[in-house]
Amino acid sequence: MAKSPEEEHPKKAFGWAARDCSGVLSPFKFSRRATGDKDVAFKVLYCGMCHSDIHMVKNEWGDSIYPLVPGHEIVGEVTEVGRFRSSKSETESASGAWSIPAVPAITAKSISRTSVPKCLPLDAAAPLLCAGITVYSPMKHYGLDKPGRGIEKLLVLIILVSRDQDQLKAAFSPMDGIIDTVSAQHPMKPLFQLLKTDGKIALVGLPEHPFEVPASGLIIGRKIIGGSMIGGMKETQEMMDFAAKHNVRADIEVVAMDYVNTAVERILKSDVKYRFVIDIGNTLKPPS
Repeated sequence: MAKSPEEEHPKKAFGWAARDCSGVLSPFKFSRRATGDKDVAFKVLYCGMCHSDIHMVKNEWGDSIYPLVPGHEIVGEVTEVGRFRSSKSETESASGAWSIPAVPAITAKSISRTSVPKCLPLDAAAPLLCAGITVYSPMKHYGLDKPGRGIEKLLVLIILVSRDQDQLKAAFSPMDGIIDTVSAQHPMKPLFQLLKTDGKIALVGLPEHPFEVPASGLIIGRKIIGGSMIGGMKETQEMMDFAAKHNVRADIEVVAMDYVNTAVERILKSDVKYRFVIDIGNTLKPPS
C-alpha cells in the first residue's frame, strides 16, 4: 500500500519561500522526509545568498516550481545519520550541496555533504559552497592551476569590464585564462582581446538570454571558450580543505532572515560589497 503524504514526509519544517515570479519571500511551512538509511540530517546555521537563488525565485530560467524555498550555500551541524553511515562526531560541521534550501534543519543524501574544517568559520565558509567551488573547479579543469599560473600563487585583478571601457583598456595585459562570472548579458569580444594565444574563457555565470560569440574572437589566437557549473562533492571537499590550509575565506555581510528581501534588492542594484550570508541559526523563527 502506498504511503500517505504525511507518512512520506512526517517532519514539520519551515523556511522562507517565494510564491510566484515576483520573487518576494515570506515565511512558509512544509514537511520533509524522515532520515533514511543513507541520509545525513543537520541543523542549518548559515546560508549564503547566490545570484542563482534570485534567478530561481524570479523564474528567470523558466523551470521554477512554486512555492520555492531558495538557498544552497548552507552550513550547519550534523544531528543524525542513517544506519548505513559511519557514526558522527557531536561537533562535526557539514555543508550542503546544490538545491538544499535555507531552512532550520534538513535531511539530505550523505553523498551531498562535505565536512567543514574546524579552522574555517562557518559563516565565511558558506559562500565557498557555490561561489568558491564554481571558480575552483574550472581552474582545475581548464589547466589554470599549472605551475606559474596556479591556485597556490593566484593573483586576482579586478576589472570593471561592463562599466568602464577606458579602465579595461588601461588594465590590458594578455591573460592565460578568464573565469567569466557575470550573470547578466555582456559582450564577449572584449574578453577575447584580453587573452593570450591559446587562452581560455570559462563561463560560470548563467545569463537569462543567449549571447553572441564572434567567430573571429575564437579563431584569432586560437582561443577556447567553455563552461563549468559548480563541482562534484569530492572536488568540493578538496576545495574546502585547500581553503582551510591557505586561510581562504569569503568576505561576508551577515544578515537576519527577515532582511532577505532587502538583500535581494541590494544585490540587483549592485549595492553590496561582500557576499550576503543569512544567520539561519539565530534569526529564522517559526511562522506564527
